[in-house]
Amino acid sequence: MRSRAIRSGGPPGGRLLRGGLIPSPFGPMTALIDEHGGLTRLAFPGEVASPRWRVDMNEIIWDDRAVAAISRQIAAYFAGKRRDFDLPLAPQGTPFQQKMWAALQRVPFGTSLSYGAFAARLGLPQAARAIGAANGANPISLVIPCHRLIATSGALTGYAGGLDVKRGLLEFEGALAAS
Repeated sequence: MRSRAIRSGGPPGGRLLRGGLIPSPFGPMTALIDEHGGLTRLAFPGEVASPRWRVDMNEIIWDDRAVAAISRQIAAYFAGKRRDFDLPLAPQGTPFQQKMWAALQRVPFGTSLSYGAFAARLGLPQAARAIGAANGANPISLVIPCHRLIATSGALTGYAGGLDVKRGLLEFEGALAAS
């Protein structure tokens, strides 16, 4: 594994972030952890290359060893040996986003739900759009499985990592027939 320190200080606001790259069938995922070891960001290459990323890569201490436990769990997932993750998470978001992201973690491997059905499950049947917005703001792809929410029509809608990645994840999990 590679290890290279870019800068010894953390980002503005005093949060020290360490990061590393994790192999995946969809390209290297970027993982960021906070000073307490909590996973704050996990992104496929398409998200890192997008304006949504908003993380200054020069403000991260790069060390793949720092994300080794995350890497092992992701490797086991893609090897078909793990369906859930057991990692300390530290996503930053509003109380509503936090509630939605926690609920997303209860959507089982191999299933998908429409935004409306997910909203109804949360007791918020009129909040499908707000849930869609919170889902789109998920900073921890795959582990918080935002890819499992789809349009009522069954169409795949926005995914920060790219719709090909979303389709690939749903096909891998058996929630969508391979195309």
